[in-house]
Amino acid sequence: MKLTKLFNEFFESEKASGLILIFVTVLSLVFANSVWQTSYINFWQFDLGGHNLIHWINDGLMTIFFLLIGLELEREVYHGEMSNLKSASLPIIGALGGILVPAGIYLILNYGTNTQSGAGIPMATDIAFAIGVLSLLGNRVPTSLKVFLTALAVMDDLGAIMIIAIFYTKSISFVDLSIAMGVFGALLVLNRLKVHNLIPYLVGGIVMWYFMLHSGVHATITGVLLAFAIPFGDGGEKSPSYILQHILHKPVGFFIVPLFAIANTCIAIGDNWQSGMAHTSSVGIMAGLLIGKPLGIFLFSFIGAGLGLCALPTDLKWKNIIGAGILAGIGFTMSIFITLLAFDDTSIINDSKIAILISSVIAGIIGYLWLNFTLDGEVEES
Repeated sequence: MKLTKLFNEFFESEKASGLILIFVTVLSLVFANSVWQTSYINFWQFDLGGHNLIHWINDGLMTIFFLLIGLELEREVYHGEMSNLKSASLPIIGALGGILVPAGIYLILNYGTNTQSGAGIPMATDIAFAIGVLSLLGNRVPTSLKVFLTALAVMDDLGAIMIIAIFYTKSISFVDLSIAMGVFGALLVLNRLKVHNLIPYLVGGIVMWYFMLHSGVHATITGVLLAFAIPFGDGGEKSPSYILQHILHKPVGFFIVPLFAIANTCIAIGDNWQSGMAHTSSVGIMAGLLIGKPLGIFLFSFIGAGLGLCALPTDLKWKNIIGAGILAGIGFTMSIFITLLAFDDTSIINDSKIAILISSVIAGIIGYLWLNFTLDGEVEES
């Protein structure tokens, strides 16, 4: 299977970013539980223009992260794994299982409680972390497995984005939302008129973000909408979509996502943190990520193939799909992001973050060991 230059660039960027994420997360946890604990935690609460630093990172910079995800999804739809139905079906069906089964497990444990809104937490996959772990296996990883896991993670994130837009919007200002969507419509018109200069789209994106922020719909949705407004053209190196995606890879992978990780893992772990892991919300998160993810992805993919809805690539075995499903249990960035939207209680948020961290570490270790045991020898580079 021939990989595009931009896919390789995306994969390499996410791989390195995943390794950096591991380092900065550990560093943040160390600082948050050191003699500098108070100063470190208070730093992230510093008020800047009426919002603290964490808020600006989560609602502002993460919009750029979602813009990159949207651009990658657009490329997958036009030129990548999802450009034809047969190739796209396996990761789409697998992602559906990886969304529904973890959410179902969580809801079984939390339905009717004040934490049922956390059902979206175990749905997401952290692309950078998952690819970072996969990269540790080197040239033993078949190209089709790289593509499957990347497409699966992108679809998972799309599902999570839709969940954010539909279920985590508490109140809507229809005036602001209408203006935001009006700007989006204007950008689509520019697209149809074949305006390829990026500046009007970026300026329009900022305006759309401002009104989306005040509409009640989470502002990061702007990133995905903007991605699909930017002209894709022929997908070549001179197309606006390609240029912007190329520009964003390194800032997102090496600055924005690590900064999000640092800011959102400044967790003071108390002496009785273990008791929080027994809460139904924490159990639901861990069971959803560690059991629901691989179970849902494998079952839906296997049943889909059995019904003729999709096909397993010739160089993959079902045990490889199970391994990818285990790695998909690394929720981290998106899971933490949804946690912040789902809950208001600080103790529940911290317990959920710890549950996500524990689950992601376990999923990463088990996924690596599983694939290390089940993958064949070195394969040729594509």
